[in-house]
This record gives sequence, C-alpha cells and structure tokens, in this order.
Amino acid sequence: MRFGKLEGLFRSARALAVGLSVLALAGCGGAPSPDPESATPATPTPAAGQTTSPAEGMRGTLSEEDFKALHQLDAAKAPAPRGERVTIDGTSAYLSLPKGKTAPLPGLVVIHEWWGLNEHIQHWTDRLAEDGYAALAVDLYGGKTAKSPDEAMAMMKSVDNKKAMATLVAAHDFLEKDPRILAKRTGVIGWCFGGAWSLQLAMHEPDLDASVIYYGHLVTDPAELSPIKAEILGIFGNKDQAIPPETVNTFDAALTKAGVTHTIYRYDAPHAFANPSQPRYDEKSAADAWDKVRAFFRRKLVSE
Repeated sequence: MRFGKLEGLFRSARALAVGLSVLALAGCGGAPSPDPESATPATPTPAAGQTTSPAEGMRGTLSEEDFKALHQLDAAKAPAPRGERVTIDGTSAYLSLPKGKTAPLPGLVVIHEWWGLNEHIQHWTDRLAEDGYAALAVDLYGGKTAKSPDEAMAMMKSVDNKKAMATLVAAHDFLEKDPRILAKRTGVIGWCFGGAWSLQLAMHEPDLDASVIYYGHLVTDPAELSPIKAEILGIFGNKDQAIPPETVNTFDAALTKAGVTHTIYRYDAPHAFANPSQPRYDEKSAADAWDKVRAFFRRKLVSE
C-alpha cells in the first residue's frame, strides 16, 4: 500500500469514528414502500473526497437506546453461502466469484451492516457474483457477528477505524491483483455502518469507479468530498431518523459543490428498509432500490 495514501486514511479515521457513533443510534432496520416515481434522483455532476468517522456519527440525534430499538433481527435464515473464505490484510473475508467467467472481472467490495459479516451479507455477495462480479465481503468485526442490538452496538464501537480503512484499501487491491479477478473496474457497496464505510473508501481510493451508499453516515463538507473520483449512488429513506432528509439534502448539495457525479434515490421508508432479516423490511422499496443498484453497477463497471 502507498504510504501517502495510508497516512491520509489514518488522519481521517478519527473523524470517521465520530460519524459511526451517531449512526449507531439510528437503526439498521425495516421500512414502508415507495412508488418508483417517489425515488427522486439528485442532479448529477462530475467527480472528487477525504474523511470523517463512521461509528461516531451513525445514530444522528437519536439516543443509543432509540437507535438500538430500530435494529432487530428475525429468525429468517439466508440461503447457504456458496463462496469461499480468503484472508485480506490478516483479516478474514468472503469471496464469491461468478460461475464460468475468467479474469479480468469487474470487482466489488461489500461492507456489512452493524450486525457483521453474517449469512445475509454473504447471500448479497453471492447475488452480486451471480450478476457477473467478483464480490469480496470484508469483515470489520474480526470474525464476530451480532445477535442482538446490544452486541452490535458494542462491536461497532470496538472497530479500529485505522485498521478498518486499511482493510478496505487492501480489499480493493486484492480485487485488482488476484489472478482470478484482475479487476480493471471496481466498486463498493455498504449498508448502514457499511454505507458509511462505502463513502469513506470512495474518499480515499482514487482508483474506485463506483460507490453505493445505503443509508450510511454522511460527510457533508465539500472540501472533504472533493477528492472522490468514483460516481456515487445514494439510497435513503425519507422516514429515516438516523440519516434524516435534511442531512441527505446537505450531502447532495455538498457533492454537487465538490464536483462529484452522483444520484440520490429516496423512498418513503425508515432506516435500513432493505434488510430482509429485519422485521420492518420493505420488500417493494428494497426491490426497486436493488434494481437501481444493479443498473448503476452495470453501467459503471461493465458497459462503459
């Protein structure tokens, strides 16, 4: 890894920590549903990014207890994973490759919610592989997964932001260098806690082509966002107490001012509406958002 880049990552890690704490109190749970027409794109512009800390900003203005109340898991089991475990920068990760395809492959870094790299995230990673991507899900919790909001909160707070950022950059490098992949185009996707880190990776990795942020803690300073080279796709809920519409509006304006190409979609839904393992999962909103994500990655990583 380049030393200059790593220094920048470490400097911004402290800011990132603040952001994640706030988001932590908001909730990675379910949601109502919007008509496709209610998903309104932001005005796109050209590219730019730097950093702020995910864990400390996650919950917005919510108390820790209110944030945890928005995050509940049901007993639903995800399909059995079909990928493999690999080691990235000394940390376990989950790699799923498309069947019958060879390098070079478009690559995606996948970043879990505050629950950790569980079977549901592995399933989403497999779904991305079925679309033709080499999908690599990182594990920022050191192999642990949470079963309750209390566990998830504790795990999220324990994340070493410097190490997490270094792991994400190493994951991106893996996609470019592994002989099975040799990605020439790369993207990142994350939900909630992972959505905040998706933005952070875009701010620090100039070789990234696309970043999808599902209701993650946002950086709203145009100067911090200006280094971003990737195109940004944001998915948010208008009923999200953790990432309220006003914050999304400010983020949208900051990206425009920073010259970052982006599109924002909003749904009549609360925080974490796209997680099928949550009791408040909104199938209609989630399906529409996923269609938009697939089209975005197709355009940025396959068609262009």
